[in-house]
Amino acid sequence: MGKNMTKYCFGIDLGGTTIQLGLFDEHGKCILKNELPTRKELQGKFILDDIATQIEAMLLETKLSKDEIIGVGIGVPGPVVKEAVVLNCVNIGWGTFDVAAELSHKCGLKVKVANDANVAALGELWCGSAKDYNDAVMITLGTGVGGGIIKDGRIVEGADAAAGEIGHMPIVYGMKERCTCGNRGCLEQVASATGIVKLAKEYLENSDVMSALRGISNLSAKDIFDKAKENDKLACSIVKEVLEYLATAMANISCVINPQIFVIGGGMSKAGDYLIDILQKYYEDKAFLPAKTTKIVLAKLGSEAGMYGAARLVMTV
Repeated sequence: MGKNMTKYCFGIDLGGTTIQLGLFDEHGKCILKNELPTRKELQGKFILDDIATQIEAMLLETKLSKDEIIGVGIGVPGPVVKEAVVLNCVNIGWGTFDVAAELSHKCGLKVKVANDANVAALGELWCGSAKDYNDAVMITLGTGVGGGIIKDGRIVEGADAAAGEIGHMPIVYGMKERCTCGNRGCLEQVASATGIVKLAKEYLENSDVMSALRGISNLSAKDIFDKAKENDKLACSIVKEVLEYLATAMANISCVINPQIFVIGGGMSKAGDYLIDILQKYYEDKAFLPAKTTKIVLAKLGSEAGMYGAARLVMTV
């Protein structure tokens, strides 16, 4: 690959199990990508060395010099301040740690850091479902509920790096059990894959309604959506309750942020248009009048959203 006027950057998504690395041009084209296992031993001591070594290898493979690289963006599973300092990444063993300074020292490039859910939102805005927009909110429905807020093309972090923690929005009154965060009634407790299964078990226990869900051992969120699509009465009731909670949270968000578009990602989003159609209906019922027309779409980039968003992060001045 010869010298030219194009600039490049690295986008890195650091997960609890794997590290995804992508080399991108400034237009969002992924030139090369790679994956490494996340070595969590000794409080994640080897992670940044592994990343720096891989960056060198990818530069060698593409015959690019560091002069052609804008920098390195990295998404991490924890809160981040000033696009540099990680406050606590429990699942990889890091405490408070200036990742930007440390990785920059190791690889000789400018580094910017942000929360993984935030960079996933930025990725969808740059090259995914929200490509034609400047203001977007992404909600990921997986084991938990994550989120990212983008305003004028930039991540909104908040004073304590807590902006976008949509899963911990208090939404259910009178809930006795505590969320993993320590509070009660969080959206995550009812709208995550874990939450919907728990809710389904309560429905099955407290109801005599015939349902195909009763014959399924190791019930999953996918099972519940699949049966709802087949018009199983109990499954439909569960899905509607969950999506009404989620729509309420989105209506609240729209009163504060008023995004142009909501992007729904994570494993549960594989329920597809069925999920979006019900969610749109409940959202329109609940949203403040001027915000009723806000678009709700499925995420497009899947597990690569974080890599794309991390690359975009390092390009923003």
